[in-house]
Amino acid sequence: MGYVSAVPVPQPRARATSAPDSAGSRRSLAAGLLLGAAGATVVLLASGQTWAEGEAAVGGGTLPLSADGQDVTGLPAALAVVGLAALVAVFAVRGGARLVVAALLALSGLGACLSAYAGASDRASLDEQAAQTTGNTAATVAALSHTAWPYVTAAGGLLILLAGLLALRYGSRWPAMSGRYERDGTPRPRKAPRTAPDPDRPEELWKALDRGEDPTREA
Repeated sequence: MGYVSAVPVPQPRARATSAPDSAGSRRSLAAGLLLGAAGATVVLLASGQTWAEGEAAVGGGTLPLSADGQDVTGLPAALAVVGLAALVAVFAVRGGARLVVAALLALSGLGACLSAYAGASDRASLDEQAAQTTGNTAATVAALSHTAWPYVTAAGGLLILLAGLLALRYGSRWPAMSGRYERDGTPRPRKAPRTAPDPDRPEELWKALDRGEDPTREA
C-alpha cells in the first residue's frame, strides 16, 4: 500500500506579489518627486509673470500699468517653497511624521492652487498703482485685462497637491534618506600606528617631515 508524501509544495505566489509591490513603490516615488518638483518650478516661474494689465488716466492721456503675480499675491510662491521643503523632508522622516509632512505637502499645493485662482480676477493691485501714479486715492484702473498666468500658477499648485496625495497614499513604502547615513553601532577599525622612520634612511625622514611628524619622536 503506497503512502502519499506530506512534504509541502512551495508556493511561488508570495514571491511573485512582492515584485509588483516594489515596482509600484518605485513608480509612485518617481511620480511624486517629478510632480512636486515640476509643480513648484511652475508656480515660482509663473508667479513672476504678468497677471493683469490696464491703464491709468494721467493728465490728458493714459499710462499703461501691469501687475505680476507677486504684486497680486505672494502666497502661491511662498507655498511652493514650503512644498519643496516638505518634499525633501518626506524622505528624512518616518512613520507618523512622514504622514504629517505629506499632508503639509498636499496642503501647500492646495493653497497655492486656490490663491492663484483667486488672483486671476484681481484688480486691487492695479487700482493701487493707478492711485499712486495719478496722486488721486479715488483713481481706478481702466481697460483692465488678465492673462493666463494665474491659471498656469494654479496648475502648478495642483501638481504639488498630487505629489502630496501620492506621499499620503504610498509614502509609507518609500525609503528614508536618513536610514542610509545612520551608524549601525559597530566600532570602526583603528588605523595601524605609523612606525618611526629609520634614521639611517634619509628619504623616510623627509617623508615624515612632509606629513608633519617629528622624526625624532619614538613610536
